[in-house]
Amino acid sequence: MSKKIKQIAIYGKGGIGKSTTTSNLSAALSDMGYKVMQFGCDPKADSTNTLRDGTYIPTVLDLLREKGSVDAHEAVFRGYNGIYCVEAGGPAPGVGCAGRGITTAVSLLKQQKLFEELELDYVIYDVLGDVVCGGFAVPIREGIAEHVFTVSSSDFMAIYAANNLFKGIQKYSNSGGALLGGVIANSITQPIQRKIIDNFVERTGTKVMEYIPRSLTVTKSELAGKTTIEADPNSEQAGIYRSLAKNIDEHTQSVTPTPLNLEELKAWAAEWSDQIMAVEVGEVNSKGAAI
Repeated sequence: MSKKIKQIAIYGKGGIGKSTTTSNLSAALSDMGYKVMQFGCDPKADSTNTLRDGTYIPTVLDLLREKGSVDAHEAVFRGYNGIYCVEAGGPAPGVGCAGRGITTAVSLLKQQKLFEELELDYVIYDVLGDVVCGGFAVPIREGIAEHVFTVSSSDFMAIYAANNLFKGIQKYSNSGGALLGGVIANSITQPIQRKIIDNFVERTGTKVMEYIPRSLTVTKSELAGKTTIEADPNSEQAGIYRSLAKNIDEHTQSVTPTPLNLEELKAWAAEWSDQIMAVEVGEVNSKGAAI
């Protein structure tokens, strides 16, 4: 009997640090001895770059356009510590649905039973978090991923995107869709930023998987085309990514979140805006206590 592969999806709005987080998670899990595949689902096809010294790989859609039919092995490349790297790709600019690559690539690898052949422990889907296109919802809608995690900062647009993702998970939860594992809080450097994230997860019935600070170690590593796990393995930041990997590895029970409706979200944001203003004018300190 083949072992159960843990398939997870990492969502997050563009620019939030989703691919950085995913690649460091993959690297940390591989260092724990797991066989990992990172599956890039962004049309930019840059999810796996830092696992391969900054180099791009041909995407599944590129190969199909070039050859017409593809052996799944041709779309899989090895990266740091033997991690398997796949990029779904997207259509030519201005043509077609950007989510189509996800459907096509997943179907190709599943039809040819590549996940089982490679004896994977983890498949990690790195997915653009603005779930407006049906293609990007595929890992949720069709239950391809078992657990969904979202990367979010305390900024409103990141929270807004996370809340929209929660709506998508809630919509498909009754038909076998993936459930929410939790929030990966990124770029958290101030106590009030942590309080904002903590309050949001409390309101929506989920939890924080890890708090990741903004760090120049990440910038330095990525400029060298590497993850922090590879480039600076003894750094504090690498330790935080390892803690995230441990938390996700131990995670077993995901839930259906309770997203805020638009009016609730606006009211919630206004309350926090008032608190931040109070901090700025010195009425309270950054931890939320009166001065």
